[in-house]
Parts: sequence; C-alpha cells; structure tokens
Amino acid sequence: MDHYIDIKLLPDPEFQPTMLMGALFNKLHRALAELQSNRIAVSFVQYQAKGKHKSLGDVLRLHGDEGSLHHLLETNWLRGMSDHIDKSAIQPVPEKHGFMQVKRVQCKSNVERLRSRYAKRHDVSMAEAAKALPDAVEQRLDLPFVVVKSSSTAQQFRLFIRQSEVAESMPNSTFNCYGLSGQGVVPAF
Repeated sequence: MDHYIDIKLLPDPEFQPTMLMGALFNKLHRALAELQSNRIAVSFVQYQAKGKHKSLGDVLRLHGDEGSLHHLLETNWLRGMSDHIDKSAIQPVPEKHGFMQVKRVQCKSNVERLRSRYAKRHDVSMAEAAKALPDAVEQRLDLPFVVVKSSSTAQQFRLFIRQSEVAESMPNSTFNCYGLSGQGVVPAF
C-alpha cells in the first residue's frame, strides 16, 4: 500500500453526491471482482460518522502498489464517470502517515427477514420463529453507507462502512472486491 489515487466527485446539479458515490463505488466493485484483485483498498478522505450529517464524503481514495493501481486503471472502469469526477495521478504515499482500518459493518436490521430465514432453517412456523426472535433482536446502524449491487448475487443492499484510525500497520493485508477488509489497514494522511 505504497501508492494511491484520489477520485473526487464534482458538484452536479442533477445528482446528489451520495448517488454519484454509489455509482462510482459500484463501478469499482465490478472492476475489482472482474480482476479478482485483493491488493486494492479504499478509504474515504472526508468520512464523517459523527453528528447529524453522516457521510462518506466526496473523495474516494484507492490504495495499493503502483502496479495494481495501474492495472486497475487500464481496465477503463471509470468509463461514463468522466463528467462527474476529477481523478489524480497515481502518487506515492507520503512518508509521514498514520494508519486506518476501513471495514464493512453488518447488523440484524430486518427482523421479519430473520424470522423467515429462521423458520426455513429450523423447519418451524412463523409463529415459532417470532417467539425465538422477538422484535428486540432488530438492530439499526448509525454509520455512513453506500448502496451497492453485488456482482455475485445481483442483490442490492446498503454497505455500512466504519473507518477508524489504528496504531499500526498489518503487513500483507488482503482486501475483498469492495476494497474493504476486517483486519487490513491502509495509510492515513
């Protein structure tokens, strides 16, 4: 993770920044899935998880080695976004930097779906599933998210993201096709 690219969303009167970030992130996800890359990570330069206006911001930073980032750019995955973004060149990470972890956070957010799944798995009625899973099991996340469409299942869902500073790096980290990792660490600057 010694190089990076910043992709800044440009203001657009027709599209909200969250919609543009969703389109950009979905394009990245499809490209990483197609490349089967586990050496490219993401972070959000203007990430805001506190306060009233939670947001991923309008700058997506891609982290990786120079070769991996160059290979990604060769796929022309940004086609159709040129009017909506300003992309930096591949740049080396500054020598002085911290570290951060960017990961997906999931929760049990739909009790009816959980009950239906429970009933099918345990071959019980929905009434029995409701007794086993009361309304109290439902959780809500208060984190920024992006709406994505999975390239493997074609399902659309909210991908909640927690970005937090950590004390040290994790060498040889791998990342999923969303550019996220449960343990991986990226440079913070």
